Amino acid sequence: MIETQSITVRFPGSLRAHCGGASKLTVSAADVQGVLDEIERHHPNLHRDICEETGKVRRHLNLFVNMDNVRDLHGLGTKLAPGDVVTILPAVSGG
Repeated sequence: MIETQSITVRFPGSLRAHCGGASKLTVSAADVQGVLDEIERHHPNLHRDICEETGKVRRHLNLFVNMDNVRDLHGLGTKLAPGDVVTILPAVSGG
C-alpha cells in the first residue's frame, strides 16, 4: 500500500473558477500524479483545464514541488513529503 501525504496545491487566478474560487486545496497524495488524480476525482472541470484528454499536463502549464519544476525532478512520478506544496502556474514567455 502506498502511503499518502497531506499536500497543499496552489492555483493561479485563471484556474480558481473550477474550485470554488479557492487559491489552494489540500489533498492526500504520495506523488504528483496522485495530486492530479485527486483533482480529477473532486474537481473534474479543474482537471480538464490542467490536463489534456490523455492525462498529460497541458503544455502551457508548469507544475512545481516547493520551488522545483517537476520537469527537473521525476515528472509526475515525483514523490511528495508531508507539507510539500505543489504549485500550478502558466508558462511565461517573452520576446
